[in-house]
Amino acid sequence: MPARPTEALLIVDVQNDFCSGGALAVPEGEAVVPFINRLQTHFQVVVATQDWHPDNHRSFASMHDDKDPFQTTELHYGHQVLWPDHCIQGSEGAAFHPDLAIDPCDLILRKGFRQHIDSYSAFFENDRTTPTGLHGYLVERGVTELALTGLATDFCVCYSALDAVSLGYRVTLVEEACRAIDLGGSLASAHRQMAEAGIAFASTESLTR
Repeated sequence: MPARPTEALLIVDVQNDFCSGGALAVPEGEAVVPFINRLQTHFQVVVATQDWHPDNHRSFASMHDDKDPFQTTELHYGHQVLWPDHCIQGSEGAAFHPDLAIDPCDLILRKGFRQHIDSYSAFFENDRTTPTGLHGYLVERGVTELALTGLATDFCVCYSALDAVSLGYRVTLVEEACRAIDLGGSLASAHRQMAEAGIAFASTESLTR
């Protein structure tokens, strides 16, 4: 299928800390890499996001004396899951998985670098108002359709997909090119929200044949 300039591939957080052996490993996280590498040659615009936290980020459970990883708290912008320390700026855990093809990427966008605000979505910080700048870039490139891949389906991928729809993009989730944490039913909830928002679900094969 020939690439169209209005379509972009968005690769969300395929980093070592989200893959096997990482600080916040998503089950089979590295399994997305061959699918994403295959997809990249079929898109004229390719963007990758990179979680990029300072070591004292407020979403880390280690920053809260009375909390353990995967418990929750209220921050100034609302409900927040507290995570193990992960994707710390400049660390090996924050690096992209070594088998992920990075050269085809037109843009690498770092998010979550503000100490007091977590960032799931590729478009907005978790306060839901602070933009990352991705929307402006895609508008300038003439992109109107997005294919979403990466980690994790039920958090950063889902948030990115829902925000993309709200901004007017036509969105497709490439199912085998994503993996989930599935924390307390979060995967089923994410699938339901995305389906209700009109997000399409597709396979790598259907997008590359």
